[in-house]
Amino acid sequence: MRIKGSHTGTLICADGRVKIHHKDNIILQVGFDFIADAIGRVQSRPEPMAYTAIGIGTSSPTPEQTTLDTELFRKVASYHHDPGTKEFLLKTTFEAGEGTGAITEAGICNAVSGGIFLDRVCFADDVIHKGARDVFESVFRFVLSGAEDG
Repeated sequence: MRIKGSHTGTLICADGRVKIHHKDNIILQVGFDFIADAIGRVQSRPEPMAYTAIGIGTSSPTPEQTTLDTELFRKVASYHHDPGTKEFLLKTTFEAGEGTGAITEAGICNAVSGGIFLDRVCFADDVIHKGARDVFESVFRFVLSGAEDG
C-alpha cells in the first residue's frame, strides 16, 4: 500500500481577494508508525488524525520530523471519504481571528496539543499572510494505492 498526500490552502481576504496554493506534503516516519498501529494494534490504539495544525516554520520537511517547526494554531478537522474510493480528505476552516500570521507550514495530527503528526507540508516560498479578518481553508487530500494501481 502507498499513500500520497497533498495540501490545498485557500486564503479568503476580508476585502474579497482569494489566494490559493497547492503543494504535495510528506508522510512523516511517525505517521507511518501511526498507520501501522491504527491498523494492527489491538490495545492502546492511537487516537484518530482529527486536527490540522498551521505554523510559521520554514525548514524543508524531512521524514524524521515529529512536529511542525513553529506551530501557530491547531483546530479540529472534518473527515471526508466516499466508500469505494481510495482517497480521503481532512478539511479545516480557520475563521477570522484564528491562526493570524504569516502561515508557511501545516500538518495533520491526532491531539488538541502534542500528539502524533501524520504529515507536514512547508510552503515558505508561497507564504499565506492571514490577517485578523481573513479566513483560511485547509484541505489535506490523501490518496491510497496498491500494487494493482501501478
